[in-house]
Amino acid sequence: MPESNQIKPPIGKVFMHPNTLTMFRVLAVPLLIVLLLFDNRLAGFIAAIVFSLAAITDYLDGYIARRYGLVSNLGKILDPLADKMLISSAFIMMIPLDRVPAWIVCVIIGRELAITGFRNIITDHGDDASASMLGKYKTGFQIAAIIPLLLHFPYFGIDFHAIGSLLLWVALVFTVWSGVDYVVRFRRYIEYE
Repeated sequence: MPESNQIKPPIGKVFMHPNTLTMFRVLAVPLLIVLLLFDNRLAGFIAAIVFSLAAITDYLDGYIARRYGLVSNLGKILDPLADKMLISSAFIMMIPLDRVPAWIVCVIIGRELAITGFRNIITDHGDDASASMLGKYKTGFQIAAIIPLLLHFPYFGIDFHAIGSLLLWVALVFTVWSGVDYVVRFRRYIEYE
């Protein structure tokens, strides 16, 4: 049997495989939804922990995939889908709790849907549709806003809702900015379609 040039992950194939970590994000979504059906301190705290752990896997799966040569077509599709499911679910579930304005959630999710469709057109033409640094900042600020908004209640005199709301405005700016940047960079594909 030929030897593989790939370095094996240190903990094991199943638990350290990027697609397993991505699936953890997908499986975290229903748990997050159930937790956010309850507007209390305990549910918000647990939801923040679940979301934080799921968000960490977003970094880990990409790192492991690149480091150990485990990049796959399934992972390329599943990874951004899992991110959008996790972030969108958290934002949508916080609307009836009055933690986020519905119009901001509409802008964020609308941008994600539009850019995902646009990205499909770009990849169909064989071009690289990877996220830019602006897109990475957008995701980072969205995650940074969601965690304190999930906590919501004051802890140790810290107003987590106010912190989350401020970060949400920053995330909104990066969401719109990165969306416009993406369209400008790849506008030639709009003319083809």
